[in-house]
This record gives sequence, structure tokens and C-alpha cells, in this order.
Amino acid sequence: MLPSGKALGGAPANFAYHASRLGEEGWTVSAVGEDSLGREILSLMRSKQLHYIIAVTGKPTGTVEVSLDSSGVPSYIIKEDVAWDNIPFTPDMEDLAKQADAVCFGSLVQRMSSRETVLRFLREMRPDALKVFDINLRQHYYTKEVLEESLRLADILKINDQEIRDVAGLLSLPSDTTAACRKLISKYGLQMVIHTKGAQGSEVITASEVIPQAAGEVQVVDTVGAGDSFTAAFVVAYLRGASLAEAQRLASDTAAYVCSRKGAMPQ
Repeated sequence: MLPSGKALGGAPANFAYHASRLGEEGWTVSAVGEDSLGREILSLMRSKQLHYIIAVTGKPTGTVEVSLDSSGVPSYIIKEDVAWDNIPFTPDMEDLAKQADAVCFGSLVQRMSSRETVLRFLREMRPDALKVFDINLRQHYYTKEVLEESLRLADILKINDQEIRDVAGLLSLPSDTTAACRKLISKYGLQMVIHTKGAQGSEVITASEVIPQAAGEVQVVDTVGAGDSFTAAFVVAYLRGASLAEAQRLASDTAAYVCSRKGAMPQ
């Protein structure tokens, strides 16, 4: 629920949307309620020609109240015990997990019973499938246990500059960002950490190198969904065989474009 009105969103839907717009087959896995908002969301998904497995549950459709500061940076009030907190694992999800080349998942969806569905989906995937943990820390909706289990299951961690400080404190990591990311790589067996820094750009950190990327210069309208579009573009390019620097450049350009438009799913 943005200042400008209702908008389809949430990190998984944003990721799947941008993966689809970049030419791949993006799927959203979630849940809605038996209510007008749920019906509207399913209608919007169809109108955008997006693939989805979205269960209809007895819980209300999830909503997030979004407010923007003078720089267009959002803050959120996230309603609790909603449909996406209670996503059931279905045979269709199992089939999708076995076929998927990559998945992007976060910490927020693991605050209630959907956590078991997320973990089961990850464990049903092929060993060579890419598992991206876009950590997306929100308020108090995460625990050390959730973060550590997610890191152990992930191949790539995406984290922003505020989140790395929070995680460093929670997991007793070094205060230096590069050192903290490398500790995460070695401790949890990650391939890399993608560290985003807003207007200061981003860097991909591996065990042996740090690849910087400046942010694109745009007139910012709002930053809602920019991080999700960055992740989607990076994953699409990476799976197509691009170098880390090339994938990061496409990700940065995509995020800059999203920042220049209203909402998380611009045309």
C-alpha cells in the first residue's frame, strides 16, 4: 500500500517479474486470502502474463503499508499472520522445485509456518540449482537460527549496507565489510556475497576478489523493489554465462531504471 495507491509487490513477485521481463521464465510462489485483494492479485498476475503458484488460504491477503522519505527511501508496516505467512507445500511446488535453475528466497517469509515450505522447496531442488538468499531483514522478523540455516542452504547471499552491519553484530563477524563477507563465505560455503550500497553502488565479494560497480545516475522517484530487480538481473545474467562484472552491470542498470519509475514493477 504505497502513498500513490495499491501496487502488486513483495520481493518474490518483484524478482519473478524482472526475471520474466529479461526473457526468462520467472515464477512467484506465495499465497493470498479468499478476499477481494486476493482476487485482485491473481487477476493482476494473469494480466501481466506472469507464472505463479499461489495458494488461496483462509488467512487475509498480506498487505504492507509503505511510506517514503524525502529521498524516496521506503519504510514498512508489515501485517502479520496473513496468507503468505501460511503457504502450504503442494505437489505443484515440488515439481517446480525439481525443475528450477535458480530460486530467490528471503528471511521475512520464514517468520511463521511458511518457513517449512521454504526449506522443503530448497531441499527438493537439484544440487546444481542456484539458491540465492536475498536476506531482506525487516524490523524484528528474523532470528539467528533462521539466518544461519538459510546461509547454509544458499549459494549466493545478497545483503545491503545496513543489513551487513546487523548480521555482523548477530553472528559475531568482523566490523570490516569485506572481512565480514569473507567470513560468511568460508563459514557457510557461499560462492559469493553481493553487497549493495544504494547510491554508492555495489560490490561482488568472493573468497579472492572484490568487484566494484558504481550506481547509475538517475532521478530517483522511489526505491521500492530496486533491490529485487538488481537480484533478478544479476541471476539472469549469471545463469546465461556472464562474468560477475557483466552480471553486476546489468543488475545496476536495471535497479537504476526501477528507481526512476513509480513502484516495483514498471513497464
